Amino acid sequence: MRSVPLVLGVLASGRGSNLQAILDAIEAGRCPARVAVVVSDRKDALALDRARRAGASAVHLDPKAYPDRVAFDEAVAEVLDQYATELVCLAGYMRVLTIEFVRRFPGRILNVHPALLPAFPGLHAQRQALEHGVKVTGATVHFVDDGVDTGPIVLQSAVPVRDDDTEETLAARILVEEHRLYPEAIRLYAEGRLRIEGRRVSGRGEGPGRPGDPGREAT
Repeated sequence: MRSVPLVLGVLASGRGSNLQAILDAIEAGRCPARVAVVVSDRKDALALDRARRAGASAVHLDPKAYPDRVAFDEAVAEVLDQYATELVCLAGYMRVLTIEFVRRFPGRILNVHPALLPAFPGLHAQRQALEHGVKVTGATVHFVDDGVDTGPIVLQSAVPVRDDDTEETLAARILVEEHRLYPEAIRLYAEGRLRIEGRRVSGRGEGPGRPGDPGREAT
């Protein structure tokens, strides 16, 4: 069991509602972590305001100031390293991470997605669900790997699709589950209970090794 809070670095591009859910869970004592820094690619992201109000550092990096995606992601990674980030959390981050970034934080990046992966990866997951006529969709928290929404799944929650749903109404109900699942996944990680074995994530592991190392138990 950890004696100090898990240090989080959050990447966000928009309003930061999942960031707020994490901050609220920490404040309520349900998540043994602290948000050290929030990094955004958008200067006007409301997530930066949420970070400042919570006492976390808020950093804006302009992608246009860098020659390519690799250079930008390197700058983001350097900020995260400056704050000794142990777990990177994507919270509405609208950029696809480079392979270089993902491999710099192996087994240490979480994302939340508004669908029951592997169904409906990528953008507009709610629209995809409605267009396919599914009866159930939901939310997924997963580790990030080299693909887009393809990493090992940590937690999922189902959300029924109603006949009168729009993208907006469906997204709102899924968001409730995102806000519940994300802090819980971080708690499990912080408590050393997540173990990656191939495509599977166990929530029972506890023992030596770096959190998220494939085939090793978390501490």
